[in-house]
Amino acid sequence: MTDRHLCIHGHFYQPPREDPWLGAVLPEGSAAPGRDWNARITRESYAPLSRARLLDAQGRIRTLVNAYEFISFNFGPTLLAWMARQAPETYELILEADRASRARLGFGNAMAQIRHHTIMPLASAEDKRVETAWAVQDFEARYGRSPDGLWLPEAAADTASLEALAEAGIAYTVLAPRQAAAVADPGGPWQPVDEASLDITKPYRAELPSGRSIAIFFYHGALSQAVAFERLLTDGGAFWSRLRAAAAPGLVCLATDGETYGHHFTFGEMALAWCLEQAQADPDVRLTNFAAHLAAHPPVRLVRLHEPSSWSCVHGVERWRADCGCKTGDHPGWAQAWRGPLREALAALKARLDAHYAQAAPALLRDPAAALRDYGRVIAAPAGGEAFAAAHLAPGLEPAARQQAWELLAMQRHALASFASCAWFFDDLDRIEPVNALTNALRACELAGRTNIPGGAQALEAALEQALAQARSNPCPRHPQGRSGDDILRQEARPRHGTPASLALHALLLAWAQNPGLPPGGAPVDHAWPDARVAVRWDAAPAAQPGALPGTARISHTHGEAAAEHALLWEPPAADPWASRLRLDNGPWLAARDLPWNKRQDIALAFAAASATAQRATLAARAATARALTLPLAEAQTTQNEADHWQHLLPALAHHWIANGTDSPEDEALRALLTAHPWPDAARQELAQTLNHAALALLAAPGPDWAALARLATRAQALDAQPDWWPTQNRLWALAPDSPEARAAARAFGFAMA
Repeated sequence: MTDRHLCIHGHFYQPPREDPWLGAVLPEGSAAPGRDWNARITRESYAPLSRARLLDAQGRIRTLVNAYEFISFNFGPTLLAWMARQAPETYELILEADRASRARLGFGNAMAQIRHHTIMPLASAEDKRVETAWAVQDFEARYGRSPDGLWLPEAAADTASLEALAEAGIAYTVLAPRQAAAVADPGGPWQPVDEASLDITKPYRAELPSGRSIAIFFYHGALSQAVAFERLLTDGGAFWSRLRAAAAPGLVCLATDGETYGHHFTFGEMALAWCLEQAQADPDVRLTNFAAHLAAHPPVRLVRLHEPSSWSCVHGVERWRADCGCKTGDHPGWAQAWRGPLREALAALKARLDAHYAQAAPALLRDPAAALRDYGRVIAAPAGGEAFAAAHLAPGLEPAARQQAWELLAMQRHALASFASCAWFFDDLDRIEPVNALTNALRACELAGRTNIPGGAQALEAALEQALAQARSNPCPRHPQGRSGDDILRQEARPRHGTPASLALHALLLAWAQNPGLPPGGAPVDHAWPDARVAVRWDAAPAAQPGALPGTARISHTHGEAAAEHALLWEPPAADPWASRLRLDNGPWLAARDLPWNKRQDIALAFAAASATAQRATLAARAATARALTLPLAEAQTTQNEADHWQHLLPALAHHWIANGTDSPEDEALRALLTAHPWPDAARQELAQTLNHAALALLAAPGPDWAALARLATRAQALDAQPDWWPTQNRLWALAPDSPEARAAARAFGFAMA
């Protein structure tokens, strides 16, 4: 039996991207042509790893490998929750891989991960316990077993964080070798170590002040770096040679970002699958996972850590609170002084929310601390809410008080979500990750206001805004002077605030986008997101206002405020979809154009997807609407989200742009859509026919409009439509145009006219 063991670990994580009112991930411009980053990375990495191709010498598929069955892995709970809904086949293959590895090795490959990817050394003692408990509860709900190990976000560790893991029953974690400060034999002297001198082939034991201990594995730093930065995944043979050469008595383990396989390196999953096959066939190497190796080789030597420390910041954990110099490096001149004010603003808000919870929760919950730690079970499986209520809510509460208890718990959930590490990791404040953090903070403020925090939500938001004024983003093309943090809060995060009116209008427009004849015969509308639901029923009698539809909207939430009914008046879309308006309970009108970009893009994509199944004859009629739904690009976007959904509309949209387009931002957005994506041949041929028909119609008119004809050709050229103008050129030649305007039009169609 070989004593050379190999473990390849993949850390699979995406930031919490859900809209905190909907529980759904809305389109993200920077992820284009994907719909959002979860969808894009799943297609590029997570799904291919579950069915990695191995090819024969002729390039044909020899077999498919579920790589998760043979590597150690952790998935972020928020990512898995999304995958369970949006990528169920890949999700099930991940769970199946853990079961298969458990049958083969006695221990499953899956590790747990802190729920919100919080930098644990920067969290309060109670937040450490809550995040760890929620990680364990989510893992148990998905994998049907307790986790043996837990991945610390960014491998950020200190003694207090390890205590939280050990208290929760976690047996081991995995860290970077440079995080070890000293090692010792039991009862022996401590010996300083560094990355070069640390023996990484065995686990170590960290003894904790509580009397507990936890095992720590250290990954192979140089080999893990080579996978990420030395393009090892471009050659499966070279990858295996490096792995095989590194195999030594004991355990050699790699720790890599899971997105490396496929997203960062195309076909990286195939290189990994090939290495896994070689390892299984090699009698001198045994593939294993951390839990199985730990059971057979319990740690003997002790370890002390540099505290706090992490795998992606050489300054400890300063990357998540200071301008320490650690960054992605994409913008050499940029500074990160904004990190401190962002951390301080959110920490001050969290302190006020914690104080409010401590004051309000004892009247509503039997044991507020225990209830909060156990609330992760409800987040992982909302159907368990009744059992949770029976165990934790104070007896005899009136419905309003019960609702306040749920709102307090949801408040803490969103406050914790605002501390996901990615808000600080990258180079600038003016990115989607800090905006997501601030959006969760606003949701927490709202829920605090609903539970009667002194001063209300407005006071919380005002304090947050004032603190954020100290942060400033770096100059960029969109904002040459940069933007202050309070500007970003007002301009980017606050428009995302979900209200009953915005939820109802969003739901109605999604239904309309899938069926622009809505509502046919007063058909009800019922739309559900993971955390919210809108059900609309129309009144039999017409509204007093012409063109408006009266009805009732019932809005309910999975977590948070109670269900409520509202009197509704809706003006459905006509020529301009964004002119559609809605009002609830005789309140102010809300226009569709005032919805935030991501919700409007959600509606536009629903329309484009529905158009993919529309009859060809109706596509031209949809072009004007589709043009209005084409939004200007956002964030780091260079192309449209879900570009394939627009393909059926491309000829009609192109003709609309050529014939009617202007230099408006909307038409520039449409031009970007039309030029950014490869066109199917059939679509190009259809456009050529449409443009020739339009040109021939202009030529057939008495006294042809030569300027319009020239514009047709010029704008087609600007769009790079490249139609075959053969019929139009023949007709132009037959007419033998002689006026200056006619000769200019002929030149636009390729004639060498003087």
